[in-house]
Amino acid sequence: MTEVDDDHGRQPPRRRVPGPARPARPARPGSGRRPGPGARPARHPGPPRPLRLGSPRPRLRLIGLALTLVLIAFVVRLFQVQAVDAGTYASRAEQNRYVVHTLSAERGGITDRNGVSLATTVDAYDITADPTMFTREQLGVGDGPEQAAALLAPILGADQEDLVGELRPKNKELRYVRLARSRTPQVWNQIKDLRTALATKAKSDRSTVNVLAGVFADPSSKRVYPGGTLAAGVLGWVNAEGEGGGGLERKLDATLAGEDGKIRYAQSGGLRVPTVGSTETPAVPGSDVELTLDRDIQWAAQHAISEQVEKSEADGGYVVVQDTRTGEILAMANSPGFDPGDLAHADPDALGNPALQDAYEPGSTAKVMSMAAVLEENAATPTTHVTVPNRLHRGDRLFKDDVDHPTWYLTLNGVLAKSSNIGTILATGELGKTQRETNRVLYSYLRKFGLGSHTGLGFPGETKGILAPPDQWSTSQQYTIPFGQGVSINAMQAASVYSTIANGGVRIEPTLVRGTKGPDGRFTPASEPEKSRVISERTAKTLARMLESVVDDEEGTGTRARIPGYRVAGKTGTANRVDPATGKYKGYTSSFAGFAPADQPRVTVYCAIQNATKGSYFGGQICGPIYKQVMEFALKTLQVPPTGADPANIPVTFKP
Repeated sequence: MTEVDDDHGRQPPRRRVPGPARPARPARPGSGRRPGPGARPARHPGPPRPLRLGSPRPRLRLIGLALTLVLIAFVVRLFQVQAVDAGTYASRAEQNRYVVHTLSAERGGITDRNGVSLATTVDAYDITADPTMFTREQLGVGDGPEQAAALLAPILGADQEDLVGELRPKNKELRYVRLARSRTPQVWNQIKDLRTALATKAKSDRSTVNVLAGVFADPSSKRVYPGGTLAAGVLGWVNAEGEGGGGLERKLDATLAGEDGKIRYAQSGGLRVPTVGSTETPAVPGSDVELTLDRDIQWAAQHAISEQVEKSEADGGYVVVQDTRTGEILAMANSPGFDPGDLAHADPDALGNPALQDAYEPGSTAKVMSMAAVLEENAATPTTHVTVPNRLHRGDRLFKDDVDHPTWYLTLNGVLAKSSNIGTILATGELGKTQRETNRVLYSYLRKFGLGSHTGLGFPGETKGILAPPDQWSTSQQYTIPFGQGVSINAMQAASVYSTIANGGVRIEPTLVRGTKGPDGRFTPASEPEKSRVISERTAKTLARMLESVVDDEEGTGTRARIPGYRVAGKTGTANRVDPATGKYKGYTSSFAGFAPADQPRVTVYCAIQNATKGSYFGGQICGPIYKQVMEFALKTLQVPPTGADPANIPVTFKP
């Protein structure tokens, strides 16, 4: 039935939803009913259409295709990671996980001949860092290096900008930098406590960043010199890299240093992972070195020369003490000195070992070599008469002695005792028939005594002095070299000359090292020094008696070097000094050399002072007392008794 709209504004009735169609009833036959005019024809709906659902197959096919593509991408990527680029990713992972640190070898110690420590190594820490742990990605802040540097600089005593540069290197993959070397355990504990405090605070306060999480410490060592300035010129020092920077520390660096090791371990968050295995190559400690020095004698020598240099307001000075029988150096002292453990406050001009590195004209202490040549060549004897005028003209110069005097009538022994330049020129003039031959003979002896050559110590920076070949000697040098001017030596060479005479004319190369003790505790003695005969034993003994006159005779120049109870042989020296700054003569080199006991020599002592400006500058006056002080101490330390023999009284003068 069809509803008709209400044309009078009434609310239309709710629309009905038609139900399922009913089948039309067939007209009864014979009813005679026909539709009226205007009536709609009756509807005859067909059978109902069934509800059709969409097919799921296209959607499933699309989803399956997408999953297949994703799985294919995963498989391809997995193949790339585990097969194609496996090595690259493995190395990256290993790099990020594993850290390799150097294990510093413990440096060997240095002791004196009695085992007393002169240089040793104590525990310390190298402060290190992993720069990748200071990046924005790791810390969440961009100024991590600046914050860390501000905290570390006052503790390490380092420049803050330098630390920032280390913590933010140009190489982004750098995992290890050393911020400071050889810091004490107290310094590392201070950093560690600060790092722990920051970590604790960061857990409770998210605004706090532990900027020290990437700071670590490697066990290291620090070089310590118990004696301070004692024997510093001999010992040298160790530089910031832990390597020998001077002296024996440098010369014997390979022996002392040992071999560094390595350790490789896993880390996470800057901390070592204990459950993951590590590989380690142990460090091999360096060997200990035993020197020939005697600490007590070294102290006595250093104390004596330092006091005199200060008293004389001199530029510097040196003392060398040597065992005449073995060539071993018992002391080698310099003034001014330095503390090898505090180089930051050391005078750069005082670094080094002037006793081996300074070349200077020795003066009259060199006359003993001229006398040795005269005696060995049988050109004269100790009692040969030598008439010494007030002036002597030779070549292009007029020569004189250090004091004006009337004509002296001296024996050859007296020429040495009174240290006459003129007498020495006259005596050496007998070495050859011509001056050229004289020069050649004298040169050969100077060379045999060790002049113009290195001493054999192999010390860094050692000078061999200056000794020109005889055909290059100037007119004046022909006459000045016999009394020690126009030729240059170092203090060790000068001491060796007197030790050669004391040892019966046999020169023994000086030595500073007695031996080494390896990590296994086995002591290996140093090789035997080379020996060479310079003059005969007869000549050496004659010279020893002549040198006694310098000290024992009242007319000698070395009376202030006398030691009660001992026979002392020695020689004074006062030479014009070449100023290193200008290359011209300025001031004097004052010296004294000798050995004792004179008849049974055991110890040689040589002293020199450069450019004394206050008080006397004569060698016998300012170096003679040093010789006495050091020699007395050495004889007592080594328990050398007096011989009790009477001195040889060789005449100094003669009556014309």
